[in-house]
Amino acid sequence: MSCDFLTLAQPGVQKLSPYVPGKPVDELARELGLDPAGIVKLASNENPLGPSDKVLAAIRAELDELTRYPDGNGFTLKTALAARYGVDAAQVTLGNGSNDILELVARAYLAPGLNAVFSDYAFAVYPIATQAVGAQGKIVPAKEYGHDLQAMLAAIDDNTRVVFIANPNNPTGTWFGPDALEYFLAKVPESVLVVLDEAYIEYAEGDELPDGLDYLARYPNLLVSRTFSKAYGLASLRVGYAISSPAIADVLNRVRQPFNVNSLALAAACAALADTDYLAESRRLNDAGMQQLEEGLRALGLSWIASKGNFIAVDFGRDTAAINLALLREGVIVRPMAGYRMPNFLRVSIGLPKENARFLEALAKVLSA
Repeated sequence: MSCDFLTLAQPGVQKLSPYVPGKPVDELARELGLDPAGIVKLASNENPLGPSDKVLAAIRAELDELTRYPDGNGFTLKTALAARYGVDAAQVTLGNGSNDILELVARAYLAPGLNAVFSDYAFAVYPIATQAVGAQGKIVPAKEYGHDLQAMLAAIDDNTRVVFIANPNNPTGTWFGPDALEYFLAKVPESVLVVLDEAYIEYAEGDELPDGLDYLARYPNLLVSRTFSKAYGLASLRVGYAISSPAIADVLNRVRQPFNVNSLALAAACAALADTDYLAESRRLNDAGMQQLEEGLRALGLSWIASKGNFIAVDFGRDTAAINLALLREGVIVRPMAGYRMPNFLRVSIGLPKENARFLEALAKVLSA
């Protein structure tokens, strides 16, 4: 008799379902016999610009050193981030994507008998990271698909060690303003770590959203998590980071895997951080693409959740499984949201103008069938 290795896993892991990413282009091409060159992928909130020339040059310069381990401390990138944001390098923790930061927080601060608080319709990694270490996830009902910060405060108890909040939120795109964040941080007990996930913060300009880094000096229990995967266009290289108090960063570095960010990623992130023109173009393209999709969806009589990210959650008023399948047959990949308990929605990433137009054209065809 073979051993049932699932039963040997710790209870939290036994109950997990694997994270399902957006369908790759090659996978859809194989499944439906489509030409990969004709497939449009708007499922994973990727930057449609592609990497900048400066990033590609930085990667090429590192290729001769592939036999060497990367700098385990990420000195150059941490120094660049510290200089950019006016913090000490000791406050910076590097991650293999911002997902890695979330996992580090869970491993360092959560355990059986403890809990983390997060919103319904929030990023799938929050419950996964929490449950994987045997802690309880306390899911707070959303308010108009966004964070109900007042209810999240009420959910905190003596066993709460972490609160995950995202601004903007993925997958809904909702956001909260400076006054709401200030009130929330002032009310959270100082023994509870607040993880402010700002994976999409670079798509906001001016005072559209509060900058979590502005609150670090007054709230030592705050950790701000960010990524190079979205606006900086480095999704495949997996570079994320956290900025927090030195004390929290020290704890995270005790559980961080050595060499968790590879040499090519470190070099690319440094180049991306310095390429302000690319970031500005990413914002411009995203703003124009958001307007293009909203106008097209309005013409189709559809509604959506207003978003500050690089994606939009479209409400079809009915289960979207059949619509999603029909779009796949048209060679258009978007993200079903049934896994987020939002079966009537599809999340659509902002693409290039021609990709957005292709999606709208395919959607009109599917809806009229």
